Amino acid sequence: MRIATLQFAPTLGAVDSNIQLANSLLETSRPTRPDLLVLPELAFTGYNFPSLAAIQPYLEPTASGPSTQWAITTARRQHCHVIVGYPECHTDSETGQTTNYNATVTVAPSGEVLANYRKSFLYYTDETWASEGFLDTPSQQPFFLSPNLGQLGSVGHGICMDINPYKFEAPWSAYEFATTMLKANVKLIVLSMAWLTRLSEQDLAIESERPDMETVAYWLERFYPLLHSGVGEEVVVVFANRCGTEGNRVSNGSVHVENGKVEVEGGDRVCYAGSSCAMRFQGGQVRMFEKTGHEVAILGKGEEGVLVVDTEQPARYLLQQKAA
Repeated sequence: MRIATLQFAPTLGAVDSNIQLANSLLETSRPTRPDLLVLPELAFTGYNFPSLAAIQPYLEPTASGPSTQWAITTARRQHCHVIVGYPECHTDSETGQTTNYNATVTVAPSGEVLANYRKSFLYYTDETWASEGFLDTPSQQPFFLSPNLGQLGSVGHGICMDINPYKFEAPWSAYEFATTMLKANVKLIVLSMAWLTRLSEQDLAIESERPDMETVAYWLERFYPLLHSGVGEEVVVVFANRCGTEGNRVSNGSVHVENGKVEVEGGDRVCYAGSSCAMRFQGGQVRMFEKTGHEVAILGKGEEGVLVVDTEQPARYLLQQKAA
């Protein structure tokens, strides 16, 4: 399977220009026959909304707003599956009550909507406007799976915080997400992310094409059950993150809003880790794929572009954690 991740730095609230940027990056990179294209969390709206009032104008009807329409158009044009993150406003058909979710939509090459996944574990930024996705399931338990997505088969879905301990209160060793994937025998796990970094803006600007390996090591650790299960069959995990910065910069006591011509309330200044990649877990090892030029297939911490990996090819680069 050829899997493409589109990593870019959307501007908060600038939906149209963010879509144009994504289209431009796809046009420039011209990925060769991808089977699956994955975009980040809240790809076209941006992520760092500080309140419900701030994100309200950008909420999209379930699987029918601008993000979904883009996914349908792109899926048909690229002849591939597309997964994109968006802020969902779901309206109950019986009561008319609305509920907001941080969601991803999955679209088939035909343009058919196959799945609408809702983030189960919310980060504090999400809690200002979204509900936990698993609360709308009959079991009221975290739900991360799509049992059958056509040619993709059974897919494990996640959005960023889903791989962390619930509310950062559950035991670190519970590994709720990874354990669920392992028990379900899922072979493809797809994560749309807006994952932050501890690096500063200045750090991100230095060798921006180099990945944030501290973040990559953290992602690897959160899949400990897959690494140490001894399962012989391969499991591919796709990390589709965004890059760039968002929010208001404070300088000399003054607040500087950096959203271009877009009038939107931004939160505190945050930096994103980029570093989109795919990992293959198999037989107690985790390996990364190769891209053109015999380099490790991973995007830089501040790099915009499209990364393509072919899971039918060997994953040549062994990834190991350093001892503490």
